[in-house]
Amino acid sequence: MKTGWNILALTGAVALCMVMLPALAPAGGDDDTRPNGKAAGTLLNPGNGNSNAGQAKGAKPGGGTTNGISYHGGPVMTGTVNIYYIWYGNWAGNSATTILTDFATTLGGSPYYNINSTYYNGAGTHLSNSIHYGGAINDSYSHGTSLSDAAIQAVVVQAINSPGGLPADTNGIYLVLTSSDVTATSGFCTQYCGWHTHAFVSTMGQIKYAFVGDPSRCPSACEAQTTGPNGNGGADGMASIIAHEVEEAASDPELNAWYDTRGYENADKCAWTFGATYVAANGALANMQLGTRDFLIQRNWVNANGGVCALRYP
Repeated sequence: MKTGWNILALTGAVALCMVMLPALAPAGGDDDTRPNGKAAGTLLNPGNGNSNAGQAKGAKPGGGTTNGISYHGGPVMTGTVNIYYIWYGNWAGNSATTILTDFATTLGGSPYYNINSTYYNGAGTHLSNSIHYGGAINDSYSHGTSLSDAAIQAVVVQAINSPGGLPADTNGIYLVLTSSDVTATSGFCTQYCGWHTHAFVSTMGQIKYAFVGDPSRCPSACEAQTTGPNGNGGADGMASIIAHEVEEAASDPELNAWYDTRGYENADKCAWTFGATYVAANGALANMQLGTRDFLIQRNWVNANGGVCALRYP
């Protein structure tokens, strides 16, 4: 058995890792705390976000539920969601570029991602179980190795504006994937392992993007196990963080749609819990196969039947 993995997380126990959220203005006319996109925390600061305790029990304005998470009236990403990678830093010779591209091309259509189809907009249109990998671009340290939140947004805008760059896609999610020598100054490895947000950019419209750091920079904080099922601890850890951010960006792209009374979005409610696992060929633990690869991916919150963390729906 491989060492370095968190037993509480792998057994699906409450190993959720949350940070304190700022007091933000209520959304949708209620008193729920608004999310900030950074609530998943790290393995070093566990909380209890995947409990229904203290959450709303009745309907919310705009069509909420009694499933431990409520709709607050904002938009969601319906139809096929396009994923774009921005490989920031030095990824030469790193198998992550193959592992995570395979992950992006097999996530959509899976029983796991079908959990997101339990979320919907004000018109009752549900999210689809459809993700398309739209391509990638490389960025060799255009903003250095220490990125502020503003710099991460600038990396995304630059990736779209540069000649031969990524398309401006309002139904896309741009993921800034940083190599292990790059950090994010607002709390990577201490407060979060990844986050998502949005911004209105003239000529582009409302873009959705996320930061995902390489967990091998801080294994004790951001890697559930030091050796993953694909033999690359950093990439295997990033796959789970990518799933988390994509799920939230699709169901709560502007931080005003789906979240609970404490500001936890759907994936926050199950962060760092993995459910039932099996042993992959290399001895690492995994909990699902996507395409030809095994992965250890965190559970997501099912918005049905009272609400539950799960690895598949139905």
